[in-house]
Amino acid sequence: MPSINEILAQELGQKLEYVENVVALMDEGNTVPFIARYRKEMHGAMDDTTLRNLETRLTYLRNLQQRREEVKKSIENQGKLTQELSDAIDAAATMTEVEDLYRPYKQKRRTRGSVAREKGLEPLAQAIFAQDGQDPEVLAQDYIDPEKGVNTIEEALQGANDIIAENLSDDAQIRKDLRELVMRRGQFTCKAEEGADENGVYKLYYDFSQPISRLLDHQILAMNRGEKEGVLKPSVTLAGSEGAALVCRAALKPVLTVSAFVRAAAEDAYERLIFPSIQREVRSELSDRAYQGAIHNFALNLKPLLMQPPVKGFVTMGLDPGYRNGCKVAVVDATGKVLDTAVVYPTFSERKKQEAISILSGLIRKYGVRHIAIGNGTASRETEAMTVEMLKSFSDVSYMIVNEAGASVYSASPLAAEEFPEYDVNLRSAVSIARRLQDPLAELVKIDPKAIGVGQYQHDCPQKELDAALGGVVEDCVNAVGVDANTASRSLLQQVSGLTAATAKNIVAYREENGPFTSRAQLKKVPKLGPKAFEQCAGFLRVPESKEVLDNTGVHPESYAAAKALLALLGYGKGDSLSDLPARLEVYGLAKAAQECGVGEPTLVDIAKELSKPGRDPRDELPAPILRKDVLEMKDLVPGMELTGTVRNVIDFGVFVDIGVHQDGLVHISEVCSRRLRHPSEVVKVGDIVKVVVLSVDEKRHRISLSMKQVKAKT
Repeated sequence: MPSINEILAQELGQKLEYVENVVALMDEGNTVPFIARYRKEMHGAMDDTTLRNLETRLTYLRNLQQRREEVKKSIENQGKLTQELSDAIDAAATMTEVEDLYRPYKQKRRTRGSVAREKGLEPLAQAIFAQDGQDPEVLAQDYIDPEKGVNTIEEALQGANDIIAENLSDDAQIRKDLRELVMRRGQFTCKAEEGADENGVYKLYYDFSQPISRLLDHQILAMNRGEKEGVLKPSVTLAGSEGAALVCRAALKPVLTVSAFVRAAAEDAYERLIFPSIQREVRSELSDRAYQGAIHNFALNLKPLLMQPPVKGFVTMGLDPGYRNGCKVAVVDATGKVLDTAVVYPTFSERKKQEAISILSGLIRKYGVRHIAIGNGTASRETEAMTVEMLKSFSDVSYMIVNEAGASVYSASPLAAEEFPEYDVNLRSAVSIARRLQDPLAELVKIDPKAIGVGQYQHDCPQKELDAALGGVVEDCVNAVGVDANTASRSLLQQVSGLTAATAKNIVAYREENGPFTSRAQLKKVPKLGPKAFEQCAGFLRVPESKEVLDNTGVHPESYAAAKALLALLGYGKGDSLSDLPARLEVYGLAKAAQECGVGEPTLVDIAKELSKPGRDPRDELPAPILRKDVLEMKDLVPGMELTGTVRNVIDFGVFVDIGVHQDGLVHISEVCSRRLRHPSEVVKVGDIVKVVVLSVDEKRHRISLSMKQVKAKT
């Protein structure tokens, strides 16, 4: 049997040595971001996604091994564990296979088979199942015993049938073969429940049938939700008699005259016990697959959303639109500090709109506002129209519609109350919207990732698995960017490798009490931030105020000596520009320099990259967000119009693109590119700036159909 590490190496296509190193590092308490960034020599430069997959699979395989041992111990305690069975359990590759093997030995609730056994009919069942030509009715005569509740031959034979059917139902190989047959040849059908609205959201599934092998994840999730809401009735079917024939082939001996009794028992086992159970298992397996796909898709979309380029260094105004309660306004400085707030009512009347423009214009002039962030919720359209009218007087001010998903969740949270005790819930939301434009990552980490809304059916998914996956994405993004130890919020700090909510809180308390950190080493003085935590977090925390330049880079303190040796080796002096460092290192020879500096080649490459751009933000290298000065409405759209938009969501069947009309357009998967795609994420991701052509507009149903591939065809 291959070891867990060998299985991981084979599945991930990695060297066994690298996998063993990663498993050892994880067991020692090292985080994925730390391993990915600072232990590259030990794992061949696997990225954080590969390491997360390894971690998830490692947990599953360890749980599988633990379950194997539990099952073997349970069977051994019953005195029924054979070497053959033990080997089969060890060879089982999934939890389902282990449970199939354990099924005959598991304590069951009272069944028809167990009742027959209590009546002493097990020997009769065995004799009949031997299929040696003896007449079952003749055999049954010896088992009539009124004291045990067997009064007739028919009762004895019925009991024997129940025992044989149950034994066949517990056969691991039959279950495995039938499960594979259903997955390969079965159909997934769905009907509407009585009384379902004929124009309801699930009408696509009111008379639905699809081969299971071609069933898509979003279809499974939609039907599951419809079933939960009492609208749909989905089921797994297997046409013809293939399933029953499979069970009969396993049960019947290859003799000239097959046993009609055993055939009947096998068919009973299939109809009454095996197929209903397999139906449930297949539904569960399909749902698990769909949930995993949805979680993967959510994580895939979340990463680029968090890594959106920030619009740094400008005073920004946040507008949280609304009707009855007005439009909430917050002005924040370049660091996100609140300068002023207001509430205006541009939707009440023309007079109120002009009054709002006057108030907002005054704030723009007073604080030098350069950008306006408008939430995309209720009354966003009217607020944008007012903003465009106002900006005719401000040639150097632009605006952007910001996805406000989760802003209200944050505004009402204890964290927001602690951060802004002097403001009410609505004004906190305006502050959050302004900051989302300035630094999306720093603001979005304050919100439960599920509330950000870039997935599908996330509330139906297993929440523990979803939280773990999304938490990993947030952690990877925060550590990829790095965090300023002197300005970061507690929410941001607790996402840093090695830090917890408690140590993040202690860092904030320490700097409030002692002033800004002046070196990375000073972090060691923070209460409860021990040597291991410092090792994990130090490279991801930046201290711009430090006299040591390396403290404001991604170079880990353990590599400071190597970094200084590299500079001396390549002839750099104090104050010299290091922008050409990677090129000069290449000329000198990477392998030679790494040997002389005493570190591995991947580490030295990272050191050179960091030194050439101290304090660099990887998000700055991405396309800048679209800032607008004019407004476009749905009625302005015509087929054939070419527009530039921002990808808001990428799902199984297409891509939603914000083209600035308050209604995202859909690029169906068939219109993403010319080649056939399994998933749109193969070519596009959330946050991408893309060109699209309008295919059709349905104002009544608020639907816009777009194409990306036709743009490419035109250019």
